[in-house]
Amino acid sequence: MDDLELIFTMLGKRVTSEISQKEKPETLQENKNVAKRGGKVAGDARESTEKELGRSIISDKNNLDLE
Repeated sequence: MDDLELIFTMLGKRVTSEISQKEKPETLQENKNVAKRGGKVAGDARESTEKELGRSIISDKNNLDLE
């Protein structure tokens, strides 16, 4: 991953943690909802960044070389 990919991944995880600490979900469905919301925040930020930069922030560095 390059820096921007790592930043947006960390953003999604951190926002999800903050929502979870605030709302204290108890069921699997509530936890799924929190995770989707945290991921949406990061996804929206990524899309906005890509629009401003005029390019995708996703790199080929994501793929594992298993050979």
